[in-house]
Amino acid sequence: MLVNILRFSFKDGTTEAEKEKVLAAMRRTASVESAAFGVVGQDIGPDDGYTHTYCAAVTDLAALERYMHDPVHLKGDDIILPHIQRMTAVRFSDDMDPEFGAKVGAVAAAKVAQYPEWGRQLEAIPEGRF
Repeated sequence: MLVNILRFSFKDGTTEAEKEKVLAAMRRTASVESAAFGVVGQDIGPDDGYTHTYCAAVTDLAALERYMHDPVHLKGDDIILPHIQRMTAVRFSDDMDPEFGAKVGAVAAAKVAQYPEWGRQLEAIPEGRF
């Protein structure tokens, strides 16, 4: 299992309606077939400027590959990323393969290579790397 947790905040000026649209897109992404589970909502962690959290889990690398390229995910990122001010990620796994992190990174790098605009959108967000 690979769990991806993103803590984020919205850009100043993002309306409540836009926030709801972003959160709805995140909920759709977190519920695609390849996701084992997902949660999207308010961040109740330390008061450090992050206001919301996205969490999604996949069972293995094959599921991660499907998740990253799912049309719902791809379409959702176009709605989500332009509204994110800052974002930080925590990822963990019960797969104890010492190369697992590099394998996950390779899946993300392949997505950036296939969708360079996606990579540019992430790079534009402070701490926004996969």
